Amino acid sequence: MEYFTELGHIGLFLAAFLAATVLPLSSEVVLVALLLNGLSPASLVTVATVGNVLGALVNYALGYWAGVAVIRRWLKMSEAEFVSAEKRFRKYGVWSLCLAWAPVIGDPLTVMAGILRVRLLWFVLLVTAGKLLRYVVIAWMAG
Repeated sequence: MEYFTELGHIGLFLAAFLAATVLPLSSEVVLVALLLNGLSPASLVTVATVGNVLGALVNYALGYWAGVAVIRRWLKMSEAEFVSAEKRFRKYGVWSLCLAWAPVIGDPLTVMAGILRVRLLWFVLLVTAGKLLRYVVIAWMAG
């Protein structure tokens, strides 16, 4: 994470983007480190949110264009797990995308949104709202 921190805003953008994909990274650590170095909370929250939403859009695109079999293999899901995830998404609907920031469930939610062809406008609005709120809370707690 130190490498990302040394890159400042660009490092935060990269960390946030990659963390929104299936890579095990934590953009929150980079955000807090940069906040403690005195960088502007507003600019950092903005950069982190944009990077994280763009990463989630990659997941959406994979779900939208890749076949279900490819996605199941990629996420290492059995048929039963996939059906269960699809049922949960359908049960809670697009509003569940506000939780796209959450560990473990966030990435599959954004992929499932692509598979189920959620309207892109709703996807971007709800994912952005959830991710922005998370970064605002982290910045507030670190300040």
